[in-house]
Amino acid sequence: MRWWCRALFLRARATPGRESLGSLRALSECPTGPVQGGQPPSAAELLDSAELGDGKARRKPGECSVLLFPGQGNHFVGMGRGLTQYQNVRDMFGAAEKILGYDLLSLCLNGPEEELLKTVHCQPAVFVTSLAAVERLNHENPAAIERCVAAAGFSLGEFAALVFAGALDFAEALYAVKVRAEAMQEASDRIPSGMMAVLGKAQAKYGYACLMAREHCESLGIESPVCSISSYLFPDGRVIAGHLQALEFLQKNSRKFSFLRTKLLPVSGAFHTALMEPAVEPLREVLKKVEIRKPEISVYSNVDAKKYMHGQHIRRLLLKQLVSPVKWEQTVHAIYERRQGAEFPETYEVGPGRQLGSALQKCNLKAWQGYRHIDVVM
Repeated sequence: MRWWCRALFLRARATPGRESLGSLRALSECPTGPVQGGQPPSAAELLDSAELGDGKARRKPGECSVLLFPGQGNHFVGMGRGLTQYQNVRDMFGAAEKILGYDLLSLCLNGPEEELLKTVHCQPAVFVTSLAAVERLNHENPAAIERCVAAAGFSLGEFAALVFAGALDFAEALYAVKVRAEAMQEASDRIPSGMMAVLGKAQAKYGYACLMAREHCESLGIESPVCSISSYLFPDGRVIAGHLQALEFLQKNSRKFSFLRTKLLPVSGAFHTALMEPAVEPLREVLKKVEIRKPEISVYSNVDAKKYMHGQHIRRLLLKQLVSPVKWEQTVHAIYERRQGAEFPETYEVGPGRQLGSALQKCNLKAWQGYRHIDVVM
C-alpha cells in the first residue's frame, strides 16, 4: 500500500461523534486495489534507490527533495482556499470535522480570526492545511514527492512530517494534535505567558538575559518564574518564552542584552518551556494508544536534530518536545550538511507562511537557492 494512500489520503467512513482510536484508525483506511491517476510509488520503494546505503544505489543529492512543515503561528484566515478542488483535501477536511467536532474548513476559510488564533483551533488548522499543501505539490510536481528522502517539521509540524513519512496515520495524528492543542491551551490558561522572537547581535547573551528576567520576576513576587530559549531559529535568531513579566522586562532592556529586534508572537502560551509540563501527560496517554511505525524516509526531531529511529523513539521525543527548545537551526545543519562542492536537494516548505524558508536562507544560503514555498491558498 502506498504511503500517501495509507497515511494521508483517507476515506472517511466513521459516523460523527465517534472518537475512539479504533474508529479514528478506520478513517485512515484506503482501498488496496489499483489507484487511479498514476500516483507516485511508496517512499520505501523510492528509498531503495535513494539514500538507504547498505550497498544499495544512491540518488544524487541534486535529484532528491526535502519537505519542511511549519508550526503554529503561521496561520491566517483564508488558508485552504482553492485546495478543496482536490478530492483528497476534501476528504481530509471531512474527516477532520468528525474528529474535531466542528467545521475546520469553514474556520480556516472564514474565521473569525480570534477563534482561529486559539491554540485549540490553530494547531489542527495548520496540521491539515500543511498536508493539503502536500496534495497540491503532488498534483503540480509529483516528482518532488517521488524524490523526497527527508522531512522535518517545526513543533506541531513534526506531526505532519511523520504523517507524510508514513509513521502516523492521518486521523490518529489529528486526534493526537487535538489533545495536544487542548492540553497546551489549558496549560497556557493557568499562567499569563507568551513567546517572543529575538534577533540579536553576535555578542548577545540569551542565557544571561533569561536569567536576569527570571530574577526580575522573583523581585515581583513570582514563584519559580520561567524564562528560557524555546526555539533556535537561525544564527542570532531565537525565540524566548516564559512569564509575560519576563518578556516585558526583556523588551524594555533589549539594548542592554544586545537585542536588535524583539517581537511578541501570536500564541497563547510559553510553548517548549517548563510551563508546558501539565500538557505532557494527556499527550502521553494518547500516544500510548496510537500506532507509530518507523518512518519510511528520514524525519528529524526538534529535540536533538537527529533522525527518528522507531516508534518508541518517536513517542518519547514527541513528549519531550513539549518542554524542550526546538532546535531548528541544528536540524537544518543536520539535513543539509554535505561535503564542499556537493549539490543540494530541492526544498519545499508545505503549509502556511514562509518562516522556515527564511530560516533556511540565514542558515544555508546555497541550500535555500533550491527552496520553494507551496502555499495553502491557490
